[in-house]
This record gives sequence, C-alpha cells and structure tokens, in this order.
Amino acid sequence: MKKLIQFELRKIFSKRLTQVIFAALLLLSVLLGFSTYQNMYAFDGISNEGTGRTAVEIDKSVAEKYEGALTDEKVQQMMTDFKPTQDLHGMNAAYLYHNAMQSALFRNFSDLDGNWNGLRVSDVFGSEEIKIGYTYGWLKTSENMVRVFIILSLSIIIMTAPVFSGEYGGVDNIILTSKYGRTKCAAAKIIGSILAALIMTATISTINFIYAFMLYGSNGLDCSILFAPAGFVEGYIPFNITCGTLLKYQILLAFTGAVSVTGVTLILSAVCKSQMVALVASAAIYLFPVILPVSETSSLFRIIALLPLYHAQFISLMSVGQMSNGVLYAILAVPVALIFIGIGIAISRRAFAKHQVS
Repeated sequence: MKKLIQFELRKIFSKRLTQVIFAALLLLSVLLGFSTYQNMYAFDGISNEGTGRTAVEIDKSVAEKYEGALTDEKVQQMMTDFKPTQDLHGMNAAYLYHNAMQSALFRNFSDLDGNWNGLRVSDVFGSEEIKIGYTYGWLKTSENMVRVFIILSLSIIIMTAPVFSGEYGGVDNIILTSKYGRTKCAAAKIIGSILAALIMTATISTINFIYAFMLYGSNGLDCSILFAPAGFVEGYIPFNITCGTLLKYQILLAFTGAVSVTGVTLILSAVCKSQMVALVASAAIYLFPVILPVSETSSLFRIIALLPLYHAQFISLMSVGQMSNGVLYAILAVPVALIFIGIGIAISRRAFAKHQVS
C-alpha cells in the first residue's frame, strides 16, 4: 500500500502541469509580496518620507514610539503629534495617510478636521486591551495570501481532477488493479490526492510566511488587528485578536479549504470519464458561491460561508463572529472539511469500483 501511495504522489508531482502550477504559485507569492513592499509609503510627519524599505523602517520607527497597550493618554499624545499641519480642503481626516500608526489613529479617534473626536479607548474597543505596534506589513501579507490561497485551491482542483478520470482505460490502471485490486488502488489514489493537497498547502503557506518574515521581521505579530489603517479589510473582523492569531486561523482555513476542495474534486474525477469535464465541473462548484445573491447580513450566509471558497477568502468566515460558547465560528470549517472529504472518499471509491467492474 505504501508503494502505491508513493506511486500516486510521484505521478501527481512529476506531471509537467503540476510543476508549472507550483512554480506559478511561488512566483505569484513572491511578486505579490515584493510589489506590496515596494509600494509602501510612509511619512513621519516631520522630515522622513519614503517608499519601499524606507517606508517600512519609518513605520516601524513611528510604531516603536507608541507600542504597547493603547491608553487614553497615548491617544491624546498621538493626536497632538499627528495633528494635520496642512489644509485638508474638505477631505475627511480619516482618509489622510502619512503612516500606518497615524492612519489607524485617525480612523478611530479623529473628527473630520483631524481633531480628537471625544471618544475614549473604551468607547471604541470596549473592555478589551488593545496592544499596538507595527502591524501593517503582516496585515498586507494576510491580504495577499487570500489571493494566493484562492489560486492554490484552483491548483489543487487541476492536480486532482485527473486522479480517477485520467486513469480510465489506461494501461497503468489495468496493471495495478490486476496486481493490487480495486480497493487498494482506489485508496492509494485518494490518500495520494489528499497528501498532495496538504503538501502543496503547507509548502506555499510556509514560503509566504518566511518571505514576509524576511521583509518585516517579527514586529507586530503580538499586536491587535483592530488598530489598523483606514480601509483595511482585516479591520472588519469584529473582535480582538493578534496578527499572529489571524495568520494561524488563515493558514488553518487554507488547509480546510484544500481538504474540502479535494473531496469535491475526487467525486467528480471518479464520476466523470473526461478529465476536462471533471476539472471544469469542480472549478464551477468551487466558484459557485460568488454568484449567489446572499448578503453577509443574511442568516443563510452562515451556511454559505462554510463552503470551500470562503475558507480561502477567510475574512467573511472570520467576520461571522463567535458562537455561544465563545469559540470562533470559523472553527466549524474543520468538521465541514472532514465531511467534504469523507463524502468524497465514499463516493469516489464506490464510483471507481463500479467502473472497474463494468
């Protein structure tokens, strides 16, 4: 059985298409990370201004002055330090951007003119302790990984679609089935597919994390995502977690999404005799939630958010909030992934065995 699984893994990873997909994912990760890094901008409000590496250093330097627990006194100090010196010409000060710390401050504590809006820390964040520091690089990394993980899921579909459909009528399949039997061959294909999806997800996640660590260091991983610059998508998550915890959940959901999409693709690979039909049908099912006219405020969205696409696009799933026991709703993606892969295993084995008998 071990040899069969190794054979299936080699068959998946030795295909030129798989190698091209893997190279493309690596290139996408590097290009997104580098582009984000190079396009960063920061101004310390005095004399230092720059983009790219200079901007990151300015943002880190500004954050270092105020890092730690966010207090009312610290808010007042920052409001004084970051008070606009130029005419805003009617623009809302919340959209003024000099650096990440100033933007996060104005987003929460500024009126239209850049003056204190009268809110205290407890008014904005409740009783939660908000630890602030340099988080911008890690938040942008999380934003980039959404794109990478969606492409990763589609890549897993491309890798997995031929597992059964590409073998029907093949000489290798006939020889292996004759030697090992239908049950072992089907099990090896399923296990090989799951392992391939997990290996690909682990590799891409690790590379993205290491690359971000090289660019931004470990600063900010223990700081809150709630004190984020204006317009930042992670700011819509309505509870206080650190950047490190955010990334842990995101990577966990990347794995649950990979497992879920593998289960769906295995079913269609076993049912369809054409690789192209299996591929197109799997991709269509994966992307189907995009066209559903269901808003995030609808109770039905809590169910739709557990579909594989939303595992990769994790913000919506994380934003659903917490369950009555205080556990994040997103953790339900784990049993959902097990259900998807369980159904995928059962149906694909039966369909493959039925085909072999016929």
